[in-house]
Amino acid sequence: MFSVYNAPLVVSVWIQSLQLTHTGNPTLLRTHTCGELRFEQIDSEATLCGWVDSARDHGGAVFLDLRDRYGKTQVVASPESGRELVDQASRLRAEDVVRVTGQVAARPEGTVNPKLATGEIEVRISSLEVLNKSKTPPFSPGTTDVPGEDLRLRHRYLDLRRPQLQQTMILRGQIIKTMRDYFAEHQFIDVETPVLGRSTPEGARDYLVPSRVSPGRFYALPQSPQLYKQILMVAGFDRYVQIARCFRDEDLRADRQPEFTQLDLEMSFVDADDVMGMIDGLMARLARDLLGQELTLPLPRMTYDEAMERFGHDAPDLRFGMELVDCSELAAQCEFRVFREAVDSGGRVRGLNAKSAAAAFSRKRIDELTDFVKQDFGAKGLAWFRVEADGKLWSPIAKNFDDSWLAKLAERMQAQAGDLLLFVADAWPITCKALNGLRKRLGHELKLYSPGTMHFSWVVQFPMFDWDADQQRWAAMHHPFTAPCKEDLDLLGTDPARARAQAYDLVINGSEAGGGTIRIHDSQQQQRVFDLLGIDAETARDRFGFLLEALQYGAPPHGGIALGIDRIVMLFAGLDSIRDCIAFPKTQRATDLMTEAPGEVDRRQLEELGLRALPITDKR
Repeated sequence: MFSVYNAPLVVSVWIQSLQLTHTGNPTLLRTHTCGELRFEQIDSEATLCGWVDSARDHGGAVFLDLRDRYGKTQVVASPESGRELVDQASRLRAEDVVRVTGQVAARPEGTVNPKLATGEIEVRISSLEVLNKSKTPPFSPGTTDVPGEDLRLRHRYLDLRRPQLQQTMILRGQIIKTMRDYFAEHQFIDVETPVLGRSTPEGARDYLVPSRVSPGRFYALPQSPQLYKQILMVAGFDRYVQIARCFRDEDLRADRQPEFTQLDLEMSFVDADDVMGMIDGLMARLARDLLGQELTLPLPRMTYDEAMERFGHDAPDLRFGMELVDCSELAAQCEFRVFREAVDSGGRVRGLNAKSAAAAFSRKRIDELTDFVKQDFGAKGLAWFRVEADGKLWSPIAKNFDDSWLAKLAERMQAQAGDLLLFVADAWPITCKALNGLRKRLGHELKLYSPGTMHFSWVVQFPMFDWDADQQRWAAMHHPFTAPCKEDLDLLGTDPARARAQAYDLVINGSEAGGGTIRIHDSQQQQRVFDLLGIDAETARDRFGFLLEALQYGAPPHGGIALGIDRIVMLFAGLDSIRDCIAFPKTQRATDLMTEAPGEVDRRQLEELGLRALPITDKR
């Protein structure tokens, strides 16, 4: 079993179970891997190939740690091996690639290394072949002092030799294999959909590909296989799945990439419970096989409205409590101007209780929290109270309230001696963003959860629409093919803001790990939604005509979901950035530092495409 938390990103028993054994195959350069030999192989002969991780000259005997992706083995060139072989070994440097043959022996007493799986043995070299010399590397893959990300990405081939990164890639492969096996067991058909498709500008910006054979026309790389998988449902493939490559030309951050991988699936003759139930089983399989964690199914669910009210976010981290508390009604009864003005203007006064945290936060640290909610989330400020030993609330602003009101506030917040109460008085969206950010920060700083804890849940019944103030029109919360809840159909014509979608997001540790919806399978209802989104019939035919036509030929009720594989690997590995779980990621400027992509192309290539490059303006 591979435990990414109990032994973070190191060679584990689970990884060792995946090792290849090369013994007895004369066509291979090696008989064993560098993580394979054990005490039981003592006195046998072994041939190893790998990279020199470190070299040590101990007065005539040269000790080398030989490394491959399976582990490390100590090999020794001693005077018994001969002067020539010792001299050859002494000239080796880090990252040289070598092949050694020798006898497996027990390490001398007192030199056993319990940190290595091969720590009880060493190989005493009888022959040594240098397969390739290495330049002095800009950093050592074996170091625990990880260099800056730009340097690592520039030399990604060295970075990928780091055991931590290799274990992440192995974990990624096992997650994908488990996904494939699980869906094959449930009669899903793996179907590849096109990478070159039609641009349907709705949502993120497309990556465009010019067509040489159709001058002036462009393909678009898929943001998702959404339209194709709906077509597959119309075609009768009632259970489709794909490990899909997707592309979005959008501004990046730590958990986003311009190209990413998702588990994409669609099912016919289902409702939301059926789709979520299928993913429940997948998460249970992954948690059991990779984390040793048994999940209770079905996974917990809450509505979007409940999530926003209790946590201020549609992907709440449920590894700890500290729920938000609405104090607006109570605030309307006080004379404190900040609270009263917020309520009178239609805003909210909401707070959270950091239990037993008053002693941990000096006035300076509270000022830092105030700056945090103001600068990062646009809040006007942060009101706070400490709960004293006698249960009374103290704060510089306490003089603005009478004792009876403060007692009611303490009761509302379930305050106890030593607690720290924090409040934001502002418009509803700002209270959500500021208090969610504050809650996440406090959860981390106060160590309210173990880093190894994994929590899985669902958020359901999202709003159908968002109001786009700039364009003065409704925008789809998920995508324009999402079906409304049946009981909200009439609201499409009377009050679209209240219409809820048959939509559901999988949340892991406060991150959206995937999202899906039940789709509209009736062409007339689809056009009704398009009308609300400002997509007239002619535009709809131009962008989605093939789908609208297909819906008129016996489309079954259907729905699906897409899970972000990069993000799931990041969460299972306990990482902070998806760039650490993608073999060749892009930077936040969407560049590949190793290959220097994107790059210029020959003028002739542009002419063949009927294109002309504009002068480059460096906006950095």
